[in-house]
Amino acid sequence: MSDPVDVLDDLRDESEELDALVAELIEEQWGAQTPAPGWTIAHQIAHLAWTDHAALLAATDADAFAAETAKAVAAPDRWVDEGAEEGAKVPPAELLARWRTGREQLQEALRAVPPGARFPWYGPPMSAPAMATARLMETWAHGQDVADTLNIVRTPTARLRHVAWIGHRARDYAFLVRGIPAPAEPFRVELEAPDGGLWTYGPEGAAQRVTGPALDFCLLVTQRLHRDDTALVAEGADAERWLGIAQAFAGPAGGGRAPHGAPE
Repeated sequence: MSDPVDVLDDLRDESEELDALVAELIEEQWGAQTPAPGWTIAHQIAHLAWTDHAALLAATDADAFAAETAKAVAAPDRWVDEGAEEGAKVPPAELLARWRTGREQLQEALRAVPPGARFPWYGPPMSAPAMATARLMETWAHGQDVADTLNIVRTPTARLRHVAWIGHRARDYAFLVRGIPAPAEPFRVELEAPDGGLWTYGPEGAAQRVTGPALDFCLLVTQRLHRDDTALVAEGADAERWLGIAQAFAGPAGGGRAPHGAPE
């Protein structure tokens, strides 16, 4: 896990990079359809604002967060989409201001959490660094949807190390959420960082291995790129199977992206 100050600084930088993509959009562009079916750019930002608010409640008001959790239990297949849908109805300037205010409030709350403290979440309880890492992963992933919609190619940064870390850590979850027993043995993951360095996870001598570009791995585990369109190499049947189902996010198994060139 990264130093809590470092990951919070990186979360702020990641949010500001996405903010720069949407700040000057005209109203019609906010309504542009993104690669996520049924979600416009407004839905993407609304979802981030909605999740930031949920995280803020989790860190500061356990009773209010419990009420939000009850809504999730009551409508497990709709609550995420409904949150995005409600936010997307707000005028773009108001939505942007809401997202900016909410993410700053979350920054302040997470920086105030005592070291070692944990608070409730939809899955296991979270520490402040873990929550910041998860928020950075989501911000980057939904930012990718926005960038793809606007035909913008983003330059990968060292902030991807947080996305890669959570993607590796979520290996077992990707199996279990699909009702598949997770492999007993650890995997080795070796990723080429944007600056040419190497990010490694797992024991060096593991038989099951994944190697390749960190950007491809991050796009895969956030389900923004199909396995066939990556330059990732798997050694071992379990490692290959993992790359076909990997997800860095909580919740039901996602459908992922179709391979490039596949019929729509």
